[in-house]
Amino acid sequence: MPNALSGWHLPVLLFIILLIWGAPKLPGLARSLGQSMNIFKSEIRSGKKTEGDSTPAEAPADDAQTKN
Repeated sequence: MPNALSGWHLPVLLFIILLIWGAPKLPGLARSLGQSMNIFKSEIRSGKKTEGDSTPAEAPADDAQTKN
C-alpha cells in the first residue's frame, strides 16, 4: 500500500478538504478577487489614458531658433 495516495488521488483529496472546511469562505474570496481585478483593470485603463494624452512640449530653444 505505499502507492495509496498517488497521481490524481492527492488533488481530489485536497479539493474535498477545501470544500468541507473552506466552503463558507469561498464567496468572500471570489468577491475580493473580482474587486481586485476591477481595480487592476481601471488602473491599466487610466495608465493608458495618461500616456496617450500627453503630448511632447516644444523646447524653448526650438522656439528661439525659429524666431531668429
